Amino acid sequence: MSIVAAADPRYPIGVYEPKPFSIEQKVEWLADIKFLPLQLEQSILNLDEEQLQTPYRDGGWTVHQLVHHVADRHMNAYCPFKLGLTEDNPTIRPYDEKLWAEMHDVQKLPVNVSLTILHAVHMRWFEAIKYATDNDWNNRTVYHPEHKKTMRLWYLLGLYAWHGRHHVAHITTLRDRMKWW
Repeated sequence: MSIVAAADPRYPIGVYEPKPFSIEQKVEWLADIKFLPLQLEQSILNLDEEQLQTPYRDGGWTVHQLVHHVADRHMNAYCPFKLGLTEDNPTIRPYDEKLWAEMHDVQKLPVNVSLTILHAVHMRWFEAIKYATDNDWNNRTVYHPEHKKTMRLWYLLGLYAWHGRHHVAHITTLRDRMKWW
């Protein structure tokens, strides 16, 4: 993580930087996938509705929107992993996360709905990918049409491990800044 990136409130843990395959890194990233729902849940523990409606930075989403976004994003991430493990370089479907964050379900439903989704999706996701072989991580791919790029599952594992930590850090840095202990 660069010092410049750490100072940017959009990227409290820095931007995602791909790492070469290693068993140690795989174990760490798989743990990130397994434990993200609990970490996200703990990051919002005891926040009231006013706090949940606070943006994590100027111009950013509210904590409420962040929780729903992580559920939306990770539901959409689960399928490319399953497809990538069962098909040869399948094309994945992108979506407009900004529009999704403005939809009525995000606005109206409490965050516990998305936390429930995350617990279930991550349980399935972790169970599906923990058996992937080193060869799978290095050679199985998906095609992302928006980026016009083929991506290895290894790259995606790191990206989604980072994504969860990234949004938890948005919330925990806001809590620290606002002294919401």
